[in-house]
Amino acid sequence: MTRIGVLALQGDVREHEAALERLGVESVRVRRAAELDSVDGIIIPGGESSTIDKLLRAFDLFEPLQQRIAGGLPVLGTCAGMIMLATDIIGGIEGQRTLGAIDMTVRRNAFGRQVDSSEVELTWMPDGSSMHATFIRAPWVESWAEGVEVLAIDEAHGGAVVAVRQGNAIATSFHSEISDDDRVHALLIDLAR
Repeated sequence: MTRIGVLALQGDVREHEAALERLGVESVRVRRAAELDSVDGIIIPGGESSTIDKLLRAFDLFEPLQQRIAGGLPVLGTCAGMIMLATDIIGGIEGQRTLGAIDMTVRRNAFGRQVDSSEVELTWMPDGSSMHATFIRAPWVESWAEGVEVLAIDEAHGGAVVAVRQGNAIATSFHSEISDDDRVHALLIDLAR
């Protein structure tokens, strides 16, 4: 059976576990390198990107996670997880590190503060369909390299790029785990299989 890890240092772990359960895969909470070694894919949930960076280092998980992703481990980063997967951050704190899995620059808190949280209909580029999305202090993709596939754009915010994929890494600005639309998680599972 496919096993997907959910980085369980901070953020909405249970909601990602529920999405994985709906799709019929086993989820594993990852807090240690041994748990990371047991999964076929991993999710970096939303939360606070600078805190996730610090906790990854405190739990001695930063380098093992970076190496596994560089080695092909499928990964999904949502909201703060998108920031963690970027190569560059606009608005990051001094010394903040990322895993560098997607060749892109993201703008931290691009959608504003917590009170500016919103729900919108996006265009899901793989098939042109609509997708409901929730943004909570979310980043967006400011720029990206050739080879990064745009998966979703937000017309309500000027055509902002809010979901991308490069190789084994998927990132979304929005919280796909709090909707009933499991397309983003299914994409990760397909990569893991």
